[in-house]
Amino acid sequence: MRRGRLSLAGQAFALQLIVLILMVVVGAVLAVLDARRHSDLTTTREVRDVAVSVAKAPSTLQAVYSTNPTAILQPVTERTRLETGMDFIVVMAPDRTRYTHTNPDNIGKPFSGNIDRALAGETFTETFTGTLGPSIRAVTPVYDSGKVVALVSAGVTRAKIGDQVATQLPVILGVAAAGLVVSGSGSFLLSRRLRRQTHGLAPDELRAMYEQHDAVLHSIHEGLVVFGIAGERAEVVNDEARRLLELPAGEVRRGDLPVSMQQMSWGVVRDEMHVTNDRILLVNQDIVTWEGRPIGTVMTIRDHTELRTVMGELDSVRSFAESLHAQAHESANRLHTVVTMVELGRYREAVEFATSELELSQALIDRLLAAVGSPALAALLLGKVNQATERSIELTITEETALDSIEPLTPQETVTLVGNLIDNAIDAAADSTAGWVEVTVRHRDLAADDGAAEPDSCLFVRVADSGPGMSEETFARASQRGYSTKADHHGLGLALVHRLVARHGGTIRTELEPESAVTVTIPRKVAQ
Repeated sequence: MRRGRLSLAGQAFALQLIVLILMVVVGAVLAVLDARRHSDLTTTREVRDVAVSVAKAPSTLQAVYSTNPTAILQPVTERTRLETGMDFIVVMAPDRTRYTHTNPDNIGKPFSGNIDRALAGETFTETFTGTLGPSIRAVTPVYDSGKVVALVSAGVTRAKIGDQVATQLPVILGVAAAGLVVSGSGSFLLSRRLRRQTHGLAPDELRAMYEQHDAVLHSIHEGLVVFGIAGERAEVVNDEARRLLELPAGEVRRGDLPVSMQQMSWGVVRDEMHVTNDRILLVNQDIVTWEGRPIGTVMTIRDHTELRTVMGELDSVRSFAESLHAQAHESANRLHTVVTMVELGRYREAVEFATSELELSQALIDRLLAAVGSPALAALLLGKVNQATERSIELTITEETALDSIEPLTPQETVTLVGNLIDNAIDAAADSTAGWVEVTVRHRDLAADDGAAEPDSCLFVRVADSGPGMSEETFARASQRGYSTKADHHGLGLALVHRLVARHGGTIRTELEPESAVTVTIPRKVAQ
C-alpha cells in the first residue's frame, strides 16, 4: 500500500466533517437570523400595542387639553416606558411638537419621523433613525370626537433588539456545538467501521485490487469459494467453482454445496477428497486473517476425476502384477521341489505335486475366460484371487458368474466397480477368523427374478464376505466422501462405487443376513 494518502474511510470522514461543519454553521446563522426576525416581529407588535394603549388612555386626552401637557404626561409615559421595556414614548402635537421624551432636552422640539399616515387616522410602524439611533417605532393618533388632536409614538432601538438576540446566542451556539460533536462522533465511528471493512485502502487501491482480483478469479483453472466470518453465504465464487460444483447462478450458500462439503470443518483442510455424482474433487481450505483476527475462509477445488480413474486402473494393474510376481515366486519354489523329488527318484510323487496346483489354477482360468466376456474383468478377478490368497483369505468366484459383455459399463468402470467392492470385502474379511469372500457377476432378468416392473435385464454384482457388515446408516455414510472404518484409508472406494452406480441409474444396497454382502444392480440395454 502506498502511504501518505487518505484511505477511503479517511476521505469519507473528512468529507462528512466538512459537510457537517458547513451545515452547523449555516444552521447557526439561520438560527440567529430567525431569532432576530422573531425579535423584530415581537418588538413591532409590542410598540404598536403600547402606542395604542397610551393614545386611548383618557388621561392622555385630558392632558393634551391642559395648560401644561408635559407636566402631566412626562411622568406617566416614563413610568409606562420602564414597565413595558420601551426605549421611548413620545406624545406630540399634530404639528410634531413633543410633549414628552426620554431625554427631557428634546421636549418641545419637533418629532423626527413620519407622521402623515397617523394624521390621516392610521396606526403604522416603521424603522427609523431618530435622536436615539435606529429604532422600530409605532405612531398612532389620539382622537377627540373623530378629530386627531395629538399623536403618540412608542419605540425600541435596534441596539436593544441586538442585545436581546445576543442573549440567545449562547444557547444557539451551544446547540450547534453539541450537534457538531454528536454528528462528528457518529461520522468518526462510521469511518472506523468503513476502515475495518476496506482495510484502510484508498479508493484507487480498492479499484486496482478489484480489477486484479476479478481478472485472477476468471483466469485461474481452480475452483475458488470464499466464505465470510459467518460461514453461511459465499462472498466470492469463481466460474470454475460453479462448473465443478454445479452451483446455481446468483447467491451461493453453504447448503448449495455437495453434502460432504457442507459438513467440512471451519478450520484448515488439506487435500481432502470429495465425490460428487460426476466428479472426484480435491479440496483445500485455509482461514483468512486480517490484523490477527479471522475474517473468513477460502476454499480451493481441483478436479481429480481423470487422475483418480487412472490411479484406480494403475492400482488394479499393480495388484495384478504383484499377483503374477507372487505366482512366479511360488512357481519357482514348486519347480525346485519337483527337481529335488526327481533327483531323489520319487517320480510319481513329483508328477502329482507338479500337476495338482496347476490343474486347479488352469481350471479357474479356463472357467473365467469362458464365462466372462471381458478380459479386463477376468484378469481383475484372477488377480484378486491371488491377492486374497496372499492375505490368507479364500476368495471364491461363484458358478453363477457368467456374462457375455459388461454393458452398460466400460472396462474402466467395471474395474472401478468390482475392484473396489472386492477390496473392501477383503479388508473386512481380514479381521475375521478363516476369512472368505464370495463374488458373483452376471446378467440378471429382473422380471423373471423379482416379478417387478423394472428393466428387462441388468448387470448384477454381489460381493459377500465373512466380515461384520455395515448397517444401513453406516452404508449411507459410506456413500459420502472420505468415510472409512480404517484410519489410514482415504475411504473413497464405496464413494466411487456409489457415484458410478448413480450415474448409470442403478441401485446399491447392503445386506447383513444371511451374511454380509453388497449388491449392485445396473440396468442394461437389451438388443431387440
